[in-house]
Amino acid sequence: MENNKQENSNDKVVTITAPAIVEVKRLSAQEKDETLYLRLGVAAGGCSGMSYSMGFDTELLEDDIKYNYDDITVLISQKAVPYLEGTILDFKGGLLGGGFAFENPNAKRSCGCGTSFSC
Repeated sequence: MENNKQENSNDKVVTITAPAIVEVKRLSAQEKDETLYLRLGVAAGGCSGMSYSMGFDTELLEDDIKYNYDDITVLISQKAVPYLEGTILDFKGGLLGGGFAFENPNAKRSCGCGTSFSC
């Protein structure tokens, strides 16, 4: 039984910037699987207590909320919503490296690695 919620585009938990969308599309195209979803979440661990998770997935879970961003379907577990509310996902490239960066207004403390936080 599928119990997934499709949210209104105005109710998105996370804002994904244009550079991040371009990079997700580039990485998704390399996977050669048109049924991929981008899954965003949080997990216990990391140097500050919690860490962000991000990856491609083909499975919709019962508590997932689906969001659409410019032909990208993003899945976020209902349990992760309070931690990710208002977060901006950005992509910064450059010759000295770069990558995806989470800017989370709920984080009381973040680690220098950029992937760990506490609320």
